[in-house]
Amino acid sequence: MTEPMGPVGMGSAIGHPGPVPKACDVVVVGGGIIGVMTGWFLQQRGLKAVVIEKGRIAGEQSSRNWGWIRQQGRDFAELPIMMESLRLWQGFALRLPGLGFRQEGVMYLARTPEEMRGFEAWADVARGEYGLDVGLQSPAQVYERIAEASAPWVGGLFTASDARAEPWVAVPLLARAAAAEGLAVVENCAVRRLDVQRGRVKGVFTEQGRIACDQVVVAGGAWSSLFLAAHGVKIPQLSVLASVAATVPMPEVFAGNAADDRFAFRRREDGGYTLAPGAHHDFFIGPDAFRHFWPFVRMLKADFRKTKFRMRAPEGFPDAWGTARAWGGDEVSPFEAVRVLDPKPNMKALARVQDDFARAFPKLGRPEIKAAWAGMIDTIPDVVPVIDRVERLPGLVIATGMCGHGFGIGPGVGRVVADLVAGNKVGHDLGRFRLSRFTDGTRLVPGPSL
Repeated sequence: MTEPMGPVGMGSAIGHPGPVPKACDVVVVGGGIIGVMTGWFLQQRGLKAVVIEKGRIAGEQSSRNWGWIRQQGRDFAELPIMMESLRLWQGFALRLPGLGFRQEGVMYLARTPEEMRGFEAWADVARGEYGLDVGLQSPAQVYERIAEASAPWVGGLFTASDARAEPWVAVPLLARAAAAEGLAVVENCAVRRLDVQRGRVKGVFTEQGRIACDQVVVAGGAWSSLFLAAHGVKIPQLSVLASVAATVPMPEVFAGNAADDRFAFRRREDGGYTLAPGAHHDFFIGPDAFRHFWPFVRMLKADFRKTKFRMRAPEGFPDAWGTARAWGGDEVSPFEAVRVLDPKPNMKALARVQDDFARAFPKLGRPEIKAAWAGMIDTIPDVVPVIDRVERLPGLVIATGMCGHGFGIGPGVGRVVADLVAGNKVGHDLGRFRLSRFTDGTRLVPGPSL
């Protein structure tokens, strides 16, 4: 497989130019993996759906993530959906071998006994209640699996069935496969607003014109909160910048995905590694940061030392100070001003990753970076998504806030959302993902995810 050099962006060719239909059953707003997979399964359910993306399919976080397909470390409310998602990935890989899907496992690495106790507590539940093939690793087992390592790891957590794929190859390939089976996909077209009549959804206004429909799924990633707030639907969602790098080809030290609290790495199809900080991220302070301060206090206290705060987001970003908050269906929207979020990576953070990798693997030395990029991760205070209908606005469904976990779980969430829209049984408990948790007094506490 010949892999592109980097994520999908505005320089990528438009593969789905449209035009938009005049009418359909369901409009899916957003062409990331959640939107694409929702559209795929809606089409399988016999519903006429159209996935509309303001920029390019997978142009934002769906092509900028680490490429992990992991069950390990999930919030236990997500784990059953993720286990289903892995089975779906396996099926897609048989049909679409170009996805780069490999089941080489995920290894979490501990530097302290306290971290190991956390791994043990999570593994006890994952094995006992969900039957996951996860196991604790002694230092000897860690160094047997990960060659040439000399980091002071005291143990690890390993799930052999976990997998990886190449994000900027996989999601566009899935979209093309869905389109070949009849799903309407349109790129470079912003959905500006919902068309609400008599208190319920009756369509959407796009820059190519109105589409009549009875249901809309908002799967807009970092843009979801801005879109929803324009209709009075408010969710405490903020975005953080995550930086990623790709190395030149290197000797293989581990075929799967691994991370400790300093750096994460994944073997790539081109023989290099995808590298990223293990915990560091950047946060732009904007209007929503003040609006949602209290729901995020607990997360802020936990991550304060791992966060670089910046006073101003790039112009036109969802929570930039000058970004419009209200517009009409016949007006140019913020979604047309910035079609693809393409922030600059934090090269200082990536340089620390290079140093940490070199210390962990001194025989390999400091890895050479051939490409670096960043993406904006949509984050919710309890670090689980919103997957729910909006009761006060019939016809509207939200599927957003994947908190950096969306790539791997995307097929499973897409199947769940499609059945939610179709009125079928979804097969999983979605109670933790309900919209009302932000207003019914529920204490927003991050679950036992790792």
